[in-house]
Amino acid sequence: MNTTTLPRPSALTSKTSHADLSGLLTGVRTAVAARGDWSGTAQLVADQLRLHLPAPDVLSAEQRLGSPDSYRSHTLHVEPDGSFSVIALVWQPDQVTRIHDHVTWCVFGVIQGIEHEELFDENLNLLGMSDNHVGEVSGFAPPGDIHRVHNTGATTAISIHIYGTDVTRIGSSVRRYYD
Repeated sequence: MNTTTLPRPSALTSKTSHADLSGLLTGVRTAVAARGDWSGTAQLVADQLRLHLPAPDVLSAEQRLGSPDSYRSHTLHVEPDGSFSVIALVWQPDQVTRIHDHVTWCVFGVIQGIEHEELFDENLNLLGMSDNHVGEVSGFAPPGDIHRVHNTGATTAISIHIYGTDVTRIGSSVRRYYD
């Protein structure tokens, strides 16, 4: 298996003003404060995202358009102590990530469209696939978090991702890309 450690090459990032996320942020703070292992924390955070999944208007109309070049990343919140970040990803049809894993736990919920996810083992054997629709939330933690995400729908997809670190400080949630 060939791996490289690189920042996400084409996903543009912007800070954004956003709708009230206070319920979600309070819930995530509580989940993180429980100080469980990464898998346990991911599940607690997923429970909070299910309860407080925002609507697409968490982004401006312009931000919801995305970019024809690559999926777009919009930072919604970074916890001051660096314990988590909330990021919105906007995907136009047929945009796809490379196969990758993460530096920490990750939770995501779809708020518009469909995101197709493929999960892989450490030898890049396909373990499973799922189509994540509006309202669906999932979470995982390393090891066992190797995946690829693809907007297979005919319209723009938007998802909320919560990572267990300050991704603006480290540059990306990606630990490795697999070639």
